[in-house]
Amino acid sequence: MNISQDCIRLTTAQAIIRYLSNQFIMIDGEEMRVCGGGFGIFGHGNVTCLGEALHGVQEELPLYRGQNEQSMGFAAAGYAKQWLRQRFMFCTASAGPGTSNLLTSAALAHANRLPMLLLCGDTFITRLPDPVLQQMEHFHDPTLGVNDAFKPVTRYWDRITHPAQIIQSLPAALATLLDPADCGPAFLGLPQDVQGWTYDYPTKFFEKKVHRIRRMAPDVDEVAEAAGLLAQAKRPMIIAGGGVQYSRAVDELTAFAEAHNIPVVETIAGRANMLATHPLNIGPVGVTGSNSANEIAEQADVIVAVGTRLQDFTTGSWTAFAKDARFISVNAARHDAAKHLSLPVVGDAKLALTALGARAKGYAAPTDWTAKAQALRAEWDAEVARNVAHGNRPNSYAQAIGVVNELCTPRDRIVTASGGLPAEVTANWRTLDIGTVDVEFGYSCMGYEIAGGWGARIAQAQREPDMDTIVMVGDGAYLMLNSDIYSSVLSQKKLIILLLDNGGFAVINKLQNNTGNESFNNLLADCPTVPEPFTVDFEAHAASMGASAETVAGPAELGDAFKRAKASDKTYVIVMQVAAHDSWTEGGHAWWEVGTPHISESDKVRAAHEEWESSRAKQRKGV
Repeated sequence: MNISQDCIRLTTAQAIIRYLSNQFIMIDGEEMRVCGGGFGIFGHGNVTCLGEALHGVQEELPLYRGQNEQSMGFAAAGYAKQWLRQRFMFCTASAGPGTSNLLTSAALAHANRLPMLLLCGDTFITRLPDPVLQQMEHFHDPTLGVNDAFKPVTRYWDRITHPAQIIQSLPAALATLLDPADCGPAFLGLPQDVQGWTYDYPTKFFEKKVHRIRRMAPDVDEVAEAAGLLAQAKRPMIIAGGGVQYSRAVDELTAFAEAHNIPVVETIAGRANMLATHPLNIGPVGVTGSNSANEIAEQADVIVAVGTRLQDFTTGSWTAFAKDARFISVNAARHDAAKHLSLPVVGDAKLALTALGARAKGYAAPTDWTAKAQALRAEWDAEVARNVAHGNRPNSYAQAIGVVNELCTPRDRIVTASGGLPAEVTANWRTLDIGTVDVEFGYSCMGYEIAGGWGARIAQAQREPDMDTIVMVGDGAYLMLNSDIYSSVLSQKKLIILLLDNGGFAVINKLQNNTGNESFNNLLADCPTVPEPFTVDFEAHAASMGASAETVAGPAELGDAFKRAKASDKTYVIVMQVAAHDSWTEGGHAWWEVGTPHISESDKVRAAHEEWESSRAKQRKGV
């Protein structure tokens, strides 16, 4: 290593890692590295150079060994969520399939606006050894490769073809990762030869830098116009999205709602913005919502949407609201703030709610409107109590959720994704503390559950080591991606995993049946290519990866098993069978647009299509 007064000679890989290890952020008065480390699987495309650089910074940037590149990305997403996008992890994978395995997790991070740095191997810039192992050749364009596939699913993309490029590219990538409006995954393709090439980097490039996440003040005219619209509202409602937590604006949201006596409903990403017991929390809204929230959504005349991208599960494919309802959208991203002809307030949620509250001083929603919403919430609470009760009914997701909800501590984190569990958790979970629920439904990725839980636990252990990360997963998602049980045991990052086995992909079977189709290829019992279905011994499987595991017959036994899991010092898997039919939460649904056959030889399919389409008259056409 050649060091001069103003420059230091490093390989490209060494320079990337040195730069990352010197980037910090201040969180709650504590200075810490903005990059918490990384997840890595080495191959020929990253082991020799990037691996050499990482070896020397194991304390500063701990590297967690992954079992699957896709799950590494999910773990990085779970980590970023737990840190409220204030910190991120990198993922490093080899050229070829190792890198392409990260595509799905990059898409998840992109859809959810989550920071994740991807440091991926690439083919040789010189092309002297072409074609190399695992190279994807394109006869018409030799510059095109697998890494170009990341362009649609990343917010920042670059291929480093010269060591000097990183002087511009790394700060640009980091700025993307920390930007509240443009936040998402950043991708750096690292050709195998360029990783090892040297350059005399200016020493100033590696000086310690303390970052902050920008808070963009809203435009005063937009705030004034929004306040004027709110002042006319007779039936106002607030939709609280995940952006409320990322802005650390929970207190401002609560204060705004209380000052103006406005009912609040939550999106899936916005679950745990308010405690279940708060009198203005009317419940989750949308397709997987609550009767209480959906009923007031249908009647609201002015809707203040804060930190939400208004995904179709929130809007009931835009049938959940009155056609003449007006939207005020508070969002750091102008793309989201302008949706469906909303009156946009582009800016940070904390600053925007404070400004809007001051401008709307003196306004309060009519007491009879808020009282009606609260009465509906009380009715929904009673329905949830019936859902989670157990006795002579078949085992259900809701019953298991109720047991865990009763026994967990307020700061325990709940993680789930895909299948039927997002709907069941969203509808039936009663929030015990702020920011403790991660229902991954932005990209609805099967397999996120255990991997995302592992990433969340890594983050959680740094600040709340005495709390637990509780993963709820179905048998279908478990079979798709379960290897991070082993990761959690290896790294001593304990998870409590509740595996609810319904014999296949039961929620899609439900959709199949609800649209008039016969059960086919979803439940194992209905697969024509499966002559003799059998149940996996999930307990033995989990135990083979080092976890403690047990199987319970039902919710009556689940409580004691969960207490044993809480007392355990390592990952603990509890298996319980649930019914595939007639065990779903029936209330709380809004219409959801799915493609149904316009013609069919089946009377049931034709009838279901007509019934499904009957709700389309309520759909807002972009206005």
